[in-house]
Amino acid sequence: MAAPFDLEKFLVDVFAPEPDERVAVMVDGPTADVPDNDEWRQRRTMAEEWRAGLEALGAKIGFEVLPLVVYPAVGTHNADFPAEADVGGRNMAIGSILNEVSLALVLSEFSATASLVDVCRRRPGADVFRAASMPGVQKRMERTSLAADYAQVATRCRILRDLLQPAELAEVEFSTGHRCVFDLRHRLCETDDGYLHRDKTDDIPVINLPSGETFKVPYEGEKPNDPSRTEGEIPVSEGGETVVFVVKENRIVEVAVDGEVAARYRKYFEEDPARRNIAELAFGCNDRAEVTGVVLEDEKAGFHWAFGRSDHLGGTVGLDAFKSADTVIHQDIVYARGNPITVARADLIAPGGGRTTVIHDGDYVLW
Repeated sequence: MAAPFDLEKFLVDVFAPEPDERVAVMVDGPTADVPDNDEWRQRRTMAEEWRAGLEALGAKIGFEVLPLVVYPAVGTHNADFPAEADVGGRNMAIGSILNEVSLALVLSEFSATASLVDVCRRRPGADVFRAASMPGVQKRMERTSLAADYAQVATRCRILRDLLQPAELAEVEFSTGHRCVFDLRHRLCETDDGYLHRDKTDDIPVINLPSGETFKVPYEGEKPNDPSRTEGEIPVSEGGETVVFVVKENRIVEVAVDGEVAARYRKYFEEDPARRNIAELAFGCNDRAEVTGVVLEDEKAGFHWAFGRSDHLGGTVGLDAFKSADTVIHQDIVYARGNPITVARADLIAPGGGRTTVIHDGDYVLW
């Protein structure tokens, strides 16, 4: 039987809070336009438990924890925070809250990762502000991916980073036989390794929890006379239907195959062309992650890519590329073992043509 989750040890291992810090635990709440659900209610209860755990730790170490910060749900992933939040019964500007804390944990229904990255850019320096984004987190993850050996997770993230950073291309063959080549030039590789101490050296000290992935934004063709080489066919399984995204120059230019899901995606991409952007290529490497349909954890179990917004990860497509705040999206599609479609082979190709296989028949071959 696995040992019970030790929240205090986890908080110390991941965040190492220091004396004189101010910490905020944040949740989004349902609105008239965004109705509640059981998992969301449980997540808000989990946030209260984690806030209480931080408060107990703060009493030992000497840091302050704000009352739970509750803001109205924005209804879409990676849009801006709303203007105000409730903090212990007081209405406060979210901007002022985030300007005054050194650490924020956001257990939300809709991902706030991009907005937290924006805060970091406004407040540069890991000693000033750092944040953990936990969209869709569930209490059961305290027994799975949150309970991982994060030293091992960090080691695997570094192995992948050392291969992914110099790579010029990634060539992925899916279990359906479709193939896509991702252009990895002109980009920096980053890791989400579960380490968020004040001495974290990343330019953007924001992690997802559960953690465990290494990622890179494909080149989006922004340089003059240098189009992106991202091209191919990417299969997507949804609702028992498999559709195929046809990709050229890092954009989804066609949704092949007929059916209800395909028709919905065609309409979705037509509504806002910025959604067509290939925004991320990533390898999840948390061996305790379970594939259950919750993207936050699924993506830590294996290969995934995303479409839409990319600037929060090092790309060029940001809020101003979309028609409105309501159409902003960064959507991950996961192919870890346990999904209907997996990866038959994923190779990284160096500038000189050298090839390193990362995944074969759905499994990593690097460790």
